[in-house]
Amino acid sequence: MSQTTAPNLAAPAEIMLFQKWSFKDITVKDIGLQRYLNLTPMVAPHSMGRHEHQRFRKSKVNIVERLINNLMRSGKNAGKKAKATNIAKEAFEIINTKTGKNPIDVLVQAVENCAPCEDTTRISYGGVVYHLSVDVAPQRRIDLAIRHITEGARQASINTSKSIQECVADELVLASNRDIKSAGFAKRNEIERVAQSSR
Repeated sequence: MSQTTAPNLAAPAEIMLFQKWSFKDITVKDIGLQRYLNLTPMVAPHSMGRHEHQRFRKSKVNIVERLINNLMRSGKNAGKKAKATNIAKEAFEIINTKTGKNPIDVLVQAVENCAPCEDTTRISYGGVVYHLSVDVAPQRRIDLAIRHITEGARQASINTSKSIQECVADELVLASNRDIKSAGFAKRNEIERVAQSSR
């Protein structure tokens, strides 16, 4: 009489960012940004630029990778993806130590809080140029939020004893708490205030 053993159906291991941070239970509260803020689980946020030559394809790029790509903006980190990835990785460690929260969740909240809803555009009418308030597309809202967060962290790290990792961590924590000391959140308020006066 032969015994048949049940096949070993072990559950697949959960994919975690940098093998530490889980993408589970992270939700985007802003309905307008849900389609464009990508939270696809991945270990190493590196898509090799596959999105580059297709319109709107960057909305399929993981939000952590988009933060890393913005840390590589023109300057001494330009083109150094490994260095930018290490900056983000260490910043996430600092965020977790300071707040005890999942750093991916902190990043998502920071992007939501720094994404402006209104902006101004230039209208030329009868030889006179004036500004008109317009709604901002969701894709551009995320672009602006990440740009202002990384730019604020970069400026904060100049002429200070703080490292860029600490500045990125501080900026994300402040932005996620809607603190006016955050450069990204302050920039959003300024853009929306100008747009409101141009209605």
